Amino acid sequence: MRILLIEDEPGLILTIGDRLRKEGYTVEFATDGEAGEARAIAGVFDLILLDIMLPKKNGFDVCVALRAHGILTPILILTARGQTMDKVTGLKIGADDYLTKPFEMVELLARIEALLRRNQEPTAPLPARFQFGPIALDVRSTEVTRNGDVVPLSAREFQLLKYFVEHPGATLSREELLNQVWGYRSVQSTRTVDVHVAWLRQKLEEDVKRPLLITTVHGLGYKWSA
Repeated sequence: MRILLIEDEPGLILTIGDRLRKEGYTVEFATDGEAGEARAIAGVFDLILLDIMLPKKNGFDVCVALRAHGILTPILILTARGQTMDKVTGLKIGADDYLTKPFEMVELLARIEALLRRNQEPTAPLPARFQFGPIALDVRSTEVTRNGDVVPLSAREFQLLKYFVEHPGATLSREELLNQVWGYRSVQSTRTVDVHVAWLRQKLEEDVKRPLLITTVHGLGYKWSA
């Protein structure tokens, strides 16, 4: 996977670059907006990490220019700005996600993995039926059973469960779940995800206080661990 980092802070360039290379990514850099835009148009990248406060051309203008040029590469904005309107602006002009500095490297990696996973075409068709011990999920009939008994789920609960089982072992952030299951952007409240996960646990888990199917990854999101 090739990542383009458009950032002018030497410390962040070094820190992010080193960590991404250790994770197996190929990283290229640009230290101002004009150079970053040219590099993104000329090259083929799987992801672009884009700072907002850049010399020569700010990140918002770079993002607009790339989308206008037909570049569909996922863009993750990195910026010290934390105001809601800046987040809304970034998402409206075509960015795919937004991370405010300072951030933990583990969160950046999780966001990168989520965007790359979202952008990849499935290599094989997903099965129409999933079985996890006593839990069975039939995609075609939209039916879930536990020990052979039908589990009544709302449409949204079923969609959330389906997304979990289609991404086994992956740490799914609340923002990704809101985007993929509800169609919301990351600026929306994430509380609705927690509520629906709690409802699913009540209906599927043997012990709600010690969930084994949908587990919590503290500070990041949830994981289907069945």
